[in-house]
Amino acid sequence: MDDFELFGNIAKAENFINRIKDGKFLFSLVISYTETCEIPGITFAGADKESIQYTPPADAEYLHYGNCKTIDKIPMTPDGKPTPALLTKTALESSSIPHIVINAGSKISPQLPFIQTGLSPGKNISINPAMTDLQVSQAVNYGRIIGRTLASITDCLIIGESIPGGTTTALAVMKALGYKAKVSSSIPNNPVVLKNQIASMALDRINSDNPYDVIAKVGDPMIPFVTGMLSAASEINPIMLAGGTQMTAVLAFASKIGFNEKNTAIGTTSYISDDESANFKNLVSEIADVPAIAVNPLLKNSKFPGLRAFSEGFAKEGVGAGGTIIASLLKNRNNSSKFLELAEKEYGRIFTSQ
Repeated sequence: MDDFELFGNIAKAENFINRIKDGKFLFSLVISYTETCEIPGITFAGADKESIQYTPPADAEYLHYGNCKTIDKIPMTPDGKPTPALLTKTALESSSIPHIVINAGSKISPQLPFIQTGLSPGKNISINPAMTDLQVSQAVNYGRIIGRTLASITDCLIIGESIPGGTTTALAVMKALGYKAKVSSSIPNNPVVLKNQIASMALDRINSDNPYDVIAKVGDPMIPFVTGMLSAASEINPIMLAGGTQMTAVLAFASKIGFNEKNTAIGTTSYISDDESANFKNLVSEIADVPAIAVNPLLKNSKFPGLRAFSEGFAKEGVGAGGTIIASLLKNRNNSSKFLELAEKEYGRIFTSQ
């Protein structure tokens, strides 16, 4: 508990931790895509427009194999900043937490067994509606089917995502739903002005307060799909939404269509909760009476600049990193110092293999 910061409803956060700490965990990674990520300057998740589309399947493959199939190398910047999937993989493997991959709109399918939803990628919200109303309804319904199934085979379902550009669509969704949102970024110098410009262009298309229509106009496929998962799964067992800004957008949509607050929490890293360019803590409390838990992985103490970069504003979160670290520490009765040792070991392995 010393490595966790609890906010929102503190009593609920403590109760949630006590309920899940001795149970079985299952991590589900939802990979998706929005063409919004192709706008220059929006994301670090890929070197260019063509390579960005490979980031979600590459993250999924790395978690499974320890290397990638759809691309030659693990997603990493030229100067050694790795995908946050490194943190997730370390957490899952060190605590023997199983995981499953769900394709909910990724342009490229991963080369491994996964659940295929058949959902299409989202459009660039600065120039087009993200999806049709039918696609949103399908995403929610498919999410409910899969969420109900997964929640029934575990004591705590952790849901993470990999969708480049997802903080921008999340911003537009939350603004459209009436929240004064400020979102985080994978870039240290958060492109706040650009994100707000894109969100404003998207919001000009809003002509209804129907939440399904809002998602269709300005969202991405991940948001309605994970919302559907949460809606059904939270009626069965505890659910941890593993992520930052995107998961507050999920929470915002879920608050409109219904979910079980008593069985829901958000798990993230301290790099999100401490991000002064965003207002994650306030958003969670404003949207719903659910607890949030942030873990500090102590990456600022790493001997590797590539890992220290997370504490300096790079990536911050993603691929369910925060939630899986929280689950790992609870299951192993571990602390962040031990986790850092394990993450450094994995970083050394992949860096020398690149």
